[in-house]
Amino acid sequence: MKVLVTGVTGQLGYDCVQELERRGIEVRGVASRDFSLTDHAAAKRYIETYRPDVIIHCAAYTAVDKAEDEQEICEAINAEGTRNLAKIAQELAAKMIYISTDYVFPGDGERFYEPADKKEPQNAYGLSKLHGEEAVQELVEKYFIVRISWVFGINGRNFIRTMLKLAETHDTLTVVDDQIGSPTYTHDLAVLLADMAQSDKYGVYHATNEGVCSWAELAAETFRQAGRKVTVTPVPSSAYPTKAVRPKNSRMSKDCLEAAGFHRLPAWQDAVGRYLHELNSKSE
Repeated sequence: MKVLVTGVTGQLGYDCVQELERRGIEVRGVASRDFSLTDHAAAKRYIETYRPDVIIHCAAYTAVDKAEDEQEICEAINAEGTRNLAKIAQELAAKMIYISTDYVFPGDGERFYEPADKKEPQNAYGLSKLHGEEAVQELVEKYFIVRISWVFGINGRNFIRTMLKLAETHDTLTVVDDQIGSPTYTHDLAVLLADMAQSDKYGVYHATNEGVCSWAELAAETFRQAGRKVTVTPVPSSAYPTKAVRPKNSRMSKDCLEAAGFHRLPAWQDAVGRYLHELNSKSE
């Protein structure tokens, strides 16, 4: 089996390549330097030369606030770029794994969203990712759509790294506590995506680490496990207005994973601990 992973310079793409290599699976990670997602001809030439059996599409425009001012660019990368890959995947009879987001949902209430629940993105980024989902479902026969949230991994910037950096100069931090969701450790997610690539259990899935928390609770747990004496003061989202609307409810049901025979990801607290160990190992 040959796998092509887009977005190799990002958190998830990097870990996917690492996991596939650990399994002895032939894999090639690609980035924008290899071809532009929005250039169908260039993408087609590159991918047809490699002829993968599976495309794991991790690359995306993810600057959520900036997307409000760059809606055309965001849409071109996340929707049209995905449509281009979907066409190529279908022509090659390849499986396609598309990474999506909790932002496709309205983000209100307190219930856990099921995969088929109503989609109602509240910002440009979420809308572009929903359009990517629709392109995959329309064009690809053998597809997985995997929705994730609150991503952190070794190869990039993320909330946990930001908190640890701030802890170097602050002993008190104010953090939003009215947005509830589940963190996703890319090391754990990569294991699941590799399992999916080796299966034919196609469909739409939610995949985050188990349990839910607020951003304030995630920060507090990070400081606790890292041994940092930082007091976290919870504040409402209104204290930190952003250009893009953020969902208050990012809870997603993962029953779909068990129903298909896939393993749920470990608890988010456990993931934070292992991530901190990974960060420490890298800095030594």
